[in-house]
Amino acid sequence: MIRNPAAKRYAEAIFQLAKEQGRLEEWAQNLEIIAQAMGQPDVARPLEDARLPTEVKIRIVEEAMSGLDGLALNLAKLLVLKGRPSLAPDIARVYREMVEREKGVIHVRVLTAIPLTRDEQKGLKQRLEEALRRSVVLEVAVDEEIVGGIVLQIGDRVIDASTRAQLEALRRHLAEARV
Repeated sequence: MIRNPAAKRYAEAIFQLAKEQGRLEEWAQNLEIIAQAMGQPDVARPLEDARLPTEVKIRIVEEAMSGLDGLALNLAKLLVLKGRPSLAPDIARVYREMVEREKGVIHVRVLTAIPLTRDEQKGLKQRLEEALRRSVVLEVAVDEEIVGGIVLQIGDRVIDASTRAQLEALRRHLAEARV
């Protein structure tokens, strides 16, 4: 998964702070609130408007996120000051992944040409947990273009065992073969 490097830096800094304070879950909730608030059109539009003075944008953030603690509210203000409120959802997502990794949970994106049955999902999850020695959360999707087989995305690593990939490899091999 390619991520915005700035979002990753923010998430890493927040993670370190939250871990030192023993507030991993509290920060996860704060980041979700910030991401949701900054994702609402009535908040996002003015925050992205270059013509609007920064002071007005800060007041909008303070009103929209009045329930946040001081540090989380300061983060929201910082994102506005830096002109990066659109990073909030990415920061929240990356942070959540870091917390889950800390707890030994890993998300695996599964792509198949046809829907997997509940039993197939359960068996795949079990095999992945054994292989990865972690708790696995499957994110299953269907893409008919892969023709058959399966594509697994585990973090930044992709395991492509699809029929489409095998056919493409065969095509390349045949194109390179001398007749």
